[in-house]
Amino acid sequence: MSSSDKFREILEVFDNPAPNRNFTIEHHCPEFTSVCPKTGQPDYGTIVFSYVPDETCVELKSLKMYLQAFRNEGIFYEAVTNRIMDDFVAAVKPRSATVESRWTPRGGLQSNIVVRYPEN
Repeated sequence: MSSSDKFREILEVFDNPAPNRNFTIEHHCPEFTSVCPKTGQPDYGTIVFSYVPDETCVELKSLKMYLQAFRNEGIFYEAVTNRIMDDFVAAVKPRSATVESRWTPRGGLQSNIVVRYPEN
């Protein structure tokens, strides 16, 4: 089993209480940490989830544990943002979703990565 599969298994869902209505859920995770695979230095950022649920919603404790699993993972900003979206879509199966990673400036540069589902 790959580390991606192990991470994905952490995410839990619960039944959407209003599956007949389109509504948006937004979660801000301001303490995200991963590791730069090139320098080995920690990367700090905020992950913002915005999604319209279908049959299920993500359970927040599992989302927190899932994001904490990246703490020692060597992965570039672009890769981690896309991986989070892939895992989120596989687990939650939303009608639509946006995952944005907003990174703490390093070396005079600040990066934001935005991934949308479905792709338009």
